[in-house]
Amino acid sequence: MAEPTPAGKPLSLELITSDLQKSKNASAHRTIEYMSKYLIVRRGQPFTIELQLNRPVETTDHVSLKAETGNSPSEAKHTSLVMPLSSSSSGTSWSATSSSISKNSLNVTINSAIDAIIGRYRLSLQFSSEERTTTKFLEDFIVLFNPWASEEVVYMESVAERNEYVLNENGVIFQGSSVSPRSRPWDFGQFEEDVLDASLKLLDSSLDHKKHPTKDVSQRNDPVYVGRVLSAMVNSNNDNGVVVGNWSGDYTGGEKPSKWNGSVHILRQWKESGPVRFGQCWVYAGVLCTVLRSLGIPARVITNFRSAHDTDRNLIVDRYFNEDGTENPDTADSVWNFHAWVEAWFTRKDLGSTCDGWQVLDATPQEKSKGLYRLGPCSVKAVKEGDVDLQYDVPFVFAELNADIVDWLVYPDGSKVKIHSNTHSVGKLTSTKAVGSRARADVTNNYKYAEGTPKEREIFLKAQKKLQESSTWTTARETVSTAAADAEPAPKPDFCATFKQSSDTLVGQDVTLTLTVKNTSANSMSLRVKVTATAIVYTNASIIDILTQDLSVVLGTNEEKDLPLNIAYDKYENAITSCHMIKVVAVCVDGTGGNLLVGTVIALKNPPIVIKVPEKAYINKPLHVEIEFTNPIAEDIENNALTVDGSGLVKEQTKIDVPLIKKNEKFMTALDIIPYRTGQRCVIVDFSSNKFSHVKGSLLINVVEN
Repeated sequence: MAEPTPAGKPLSLELITSDLQKSKNASAHRTIEYMSKYLIVRRGQPFTIELQLNRPVETTDHVSLKAETGNSPSEAKHTSLVMPLSSSSSGTSWSATSSSISKNSLNVTINSAIDAIIGRYRLSLQFSSEERTTTKFLEDFIVLFNPWASEEVVYMESVAERNEYVLNENGVIFQGSSVSPRSRPWDFGQFEEDVLDASLKLLDSSLDHKKHPTKDVSQRNDPVYVGRVLSAMVNSNNDNGVVVGNWSGDYTGGEKPSKWNGSVHILRQWKESGPVRFGQCWVYAGVLCTVLRSLGIPARVITNFRSAHDTDRNLIVDRYFNEDGTENPDTADSVWNFHAWVEAWFTRKDLGSTCDGWQVLDATPQEKSKGLYRLGPCSVKAVKEGDVDLQYDVPFVFAELNADIVDWLVYPDGSKVKIHSNTHSVGKLTSTKAVGSRARADVTNNYKYAEGTPKEREIFLKAQKKLQESSTWTTARETVSTAAADAEPAPKPDFCATFKQSSDTLVGQDVTLTLTVKNTSANSMSLRVKVTATAIVYTNASIIDILTQDLSVVLGTNEEKDLPLNIAYDKYENAITSCHMIKVVAVCVDGTGGNLLVGTVIALKNPPIVIKVPEKAYINKPLHVEIEFTNPIAEDIENNALTVDGSGLVKEQTKIDVPLIKKNEKFMTALDIIPYRTGQRCVIVDFSSNKFSHVKGSLLINVVEN
């Protein structure tokens, strides 16, 4: 029994110390990697704290723990939870179970609900008596989604996939073109200092939270809701979110999107000073993937090559070209060379089990969804089956991979002629990083049935019919030019043409390609060919014309000829954008009015950066890193700079000034870094100069204990 007070009453129960046992709990909850001062746990999994009291707890004592989240905690909204200390756990809801360690010490096991609201909680200890309730604040702790719990909506069964899509901090994002897809390194860094804080701040900064804070917090148990909020908040368009988009080619007042090596510095900068300039689709995707993983939602970046942007929801992309092959810049619809978005993994209780699994979330501000620039979550399975009537934004994603393309030739008098229709050129090589390696995994079949099969056309017509029956179809069709819709297609020409190119041309080399033309008729013919080469950004938008060339060729019966084309480096060196893409279009006309337009996109490769680490990497010990770059062009390059990043390796981005590098000269430098976390890490090097824009190099490094 407790010692009585002088007045004969038991001594009031008081807290002496508390210990949330951060390290022990974090190890059990797989949150040990987070660089945070808070205890971080995953919902639906118990964790244990230790309480030191001034005396033993008696049966007459009323002791409970209280966990609150949000600014206006409410028991009705499940944002305020009182857990009386008991001898057994509820198993499915919040509860606190105590067991004695010693005379005045208790172990308390807290069990959070499997559908608990995620976010930061305030944990308090309450002592209640008939006269009053005394509350003692303990500490804040953070609750995350739990992909390891089988009853969780984000549960992922595969150990390898959980390691990849929740725990892996380094990855690659695919870019380039469908002819030559390439990868660039990306440091997700979801466990780095400030990243989880920034992710939680994003939720608290949303328009949903500002309008209805209590309601907003109460819905954070649902990844459908959380994902949708984040897809809006990672762009800055409506709500001072993270990234400001820029596709103009002029990045004055900010950084080129190609500069960024990862998400960490972007999120830190936003947390401290607001929207970050500038980003494009892969930046939005990389940051959104980081935020989702930091909150415990399995996520991966997807790149769709030849990705359609269908503005009028009719599943047709109309493109208008002038006689010289240049595309009308005012065309509403477009086909991007590639587009990156994110897939998140969770069940869809709102849609049913047929829509469980990967869900598309896209933060790139392309079209508004119910008033805000956001997209998703859109079930990948719904896209494949053409279920465009389901939430959220399925028609837009369906079109990105399945839209038909119709090309029009526009004459100076404004008349139009339909010159080409293609049902299978959109949605190519849909790609993501393979599990456990940096190879490309093709996931196109997740989104659609094989092109050219009856099933693919069946699904397309099903989706089109559903859109026709929806309230948006009529409005969409009214925006289409009547003249264009009613124009007769041109007769199919008696010839064909294709481009052939090398996929390994480096920036600084002349671009060589071949236009192969073939007469498919029994008569000889003369062809006039106008070739246009334009520097573009990856969305296919033209920035600067590089050259035009008029060719003519005579073809005999069924004859085929190769027309060699050359774009010298000095023609494109001052025109090329940071995307390193050149669009080449040829308009071919025969003597009978037959027209054909063919095009290709050349994605130039950057010269390589070689990174060497000649010794084993140990935590908290200097590691020597050697970097090599060879100037591949026949002129000096200047205004050179190197930056080095890498979660677990470089706490603050390291910048290295580089002197002028003479033509064809090799530059070598070295630095020492101090790894501060074990495991497989990735060092990323960025090189930039007056001639080369943000060349990337990376190397995986395994950091071990001493």
